[in-house]
Amino acid sequence: MTGIMATQPSTTKECYEIQFGTNHMGHALLTKLLMPKLLETASKPDSDVRIVNLSSAGHGMPPKGGLVLQDVKSDMASTNTWVRYGQAKLANILFTRELARRYPNIKSMALHPGGIDTGLSKPFQQAHPWLATLLGPVRIFLTSVQTGALTQLFAATSPNAKSGQYYVPIAKENSGSKYSQDPKLAAELWDWTEAELKGLGYHETV
Repeated sequence: MTGIMATQPSTTKECYEIQFGTNHMGHALLTKLLMPKLLETASKPDSDVRIVNLSSAGHGMPPKGGLVLQDVKSDMASTNTWVRYGQAKLANILFTRELARRYPNIKSMALHPGGIDTGLSKPFQQAHPWLATLLGPVRIFLTSVQTGALTQLFAATSPNAKSGQYYVPIAKENSGSKYSQDPKLAAELWDWTEAELKGLGYHETV
């Protein structure tokens, strides 16, 4: 699935803030739709079923309180784009931790892949061309796509990867932010997301 970063204020067609809708709601829905098959596979002998969510170090800059779920069904135009991004990336970790708690037969991990030269920041640079010129030299500090995939490959394949854990490059365990460790916030996000998906017509619970 795709992800976006630091976009201009906008909403998805379902009216979610564009970064939250794309980076969390879309991934949550895909997980929900796949869950029956994931659980069926996990019940078989010697199975190794995994869910890997890509978060970001940016999860450490969300709004005060971590999540402002009462506002995410708007473009949140008055909120800085990086704060909106931080909220979406925090949601990735919280959702992963709740997945791990609810489904112990499935390994669920979140990770920060690192600063990778993928062009993810292009929308932000296009909106701020003067800043793009200043940031140009920063590209030399970005890692290649090949190196950036290593932590993802570890989470997806290594027997040492731990469910519910957050990893940073390369394949290092990290506690994440204080908000990302809050089980009450994770449960709140889960229940809110379930209610939203049910409202959209997806009634099966996972």
